[in-house]
Amino acid sequence: MKKYTSIDDFRFQGESRFDWSLMLTVILLITAGLISVYSATHNPQTSGNFTKQILATGLGLLAMLTIAFIPKDILKFLSYPAYGVSVILLMAVLYIGEDVRGTRGWIRFGGFNIQPSEIAKLGILMALSLYLCRKGSDIRTWRDFGFSLSMLILPIYLIAKQPDIGSASVLLIMFLGILFWTGFEAFVLFLIISIPFLIILSLNGFYWMLGSCLIFSLIAISFRKKIWMTLAAILLFIIIGTGAPKVFENLAPHQQKRIETFLDPSSDRLGAGYNVLQSVMAVGSGGVVGKGYLKGSQTQLRYIPMQWTDFIYSVPAEEFGFLGSMFIVLLYIYLLSRILSIAYEAGDKFFSILASGTLFILLYHILINIGMVIGVMPVMGIPLPFMSYGGTSMIFNCVLIGLMLNAYRSQRISEHS
Repeated sequence: MKKYTSIDDFRFQGESRFDWSLMLTVILLITAGLISVYSATHNPQTSGNFTKQILATGLGLLAMLTIAFIPKDILKFLSYPAYGVSVILLMAVLYIGEDVRGTRGWIRFGGFNIQPSEIAKLGILMALSLYLCRKGSDIRTWRDFGFSLSMLILPIYLIAKQPDIGSASVLLIMFLGILFWTGFEAFVLFLIISIPFLIILSLNGFYWMLGSCLIFSLIAISFRKKIWMTLAAILLFIIIGTGAPKVFENLAPHQQKRIETFLDPSSDRLGAGYNVLQSVMAVGSGGVVGKGYLKGSQTQLRYIPMQWTDFIYSVPAEEFGFLGSMFIVLLYIYLLSRILSIAYEAGDKFFSILASGTLFILLYHILINIGMVIGVMPVMGIPLPFMSYGGTSMIFNCVLIGLMLNAYRSQRISEHS
């Protein structure tokens, strides 16, 4: 086997062993995020947040580059310990964590807050990837499916106790994505994924319920499964569709209010729907080219509380308009396409599963957050990758990209060895 010098880590017989396009895309997203955070915190009371974000970004980039060159055997060796540490931190945060806006999800360390749920996403992803990449594993068997599911149940329970439903839902989506990628029964995944959509649509009225049941039933028929399986699926849709409104009627008034606000933010303009309505107004007021940097009225007059966190996307949408916001969307599309390519091309199953899990984590974050900002998704406290303020989130996302760079590098090495 040919030996390579350290400089060949970046150059390889005319072909780069380092995914520069992925790295550049992340740098551009981080830059857009820093510009937006600075604009949203451009006053004496909150300017310190920008300094913290700069520091977290530096640590994240350092972690990204370090992980990109760690031997894969070491990454595998660290996978189960990472899972164990994340579970311990999730337990600890329930007792020593700080309450932030009603969620006990942060541990104070020095001048920073550490969010164990972000660490848990990484630990669970690595542990699942290691377990499912072993020789002879098959997610379609009860043994492997059951063990994989058991790895997920405790962390989701601990995160839901904080409560942080948004992060818990990320873990669930990641798990479903990995199931799909590793060959789990597509029909079962369709049933699981369709249930929450059917519930939401059914709460909009009888005709919504009828139409959604019909559509999901037709999709179930298209799988061409055994007749009893198809009929069971259709019966399940009818039961859920007709039962959801009845369950809603028996909820406590405050629980009904939350659901009504999600379905129609304008029903509580001064309460839970305030942020969404102000965000939609900011996005719409940006027009084609925006109002100019540091000139967005919604942003600079602080109409959206804590805009630098969950609603950060409304800042470039208002100040740089449709063109600026679409540039960010295109960056995300390219980022996801590169990760998908890495997942397909990875010769090592460990890296392939890691990449698929990363893909679904980032895709879910992007869809929910941007959808939330424009008023078509529920407010779930899910940050926008590389853009929202948050040190733990920034470092976590950079670590994910470091793993993707490692996967790309490892594949290029194996192709030329």
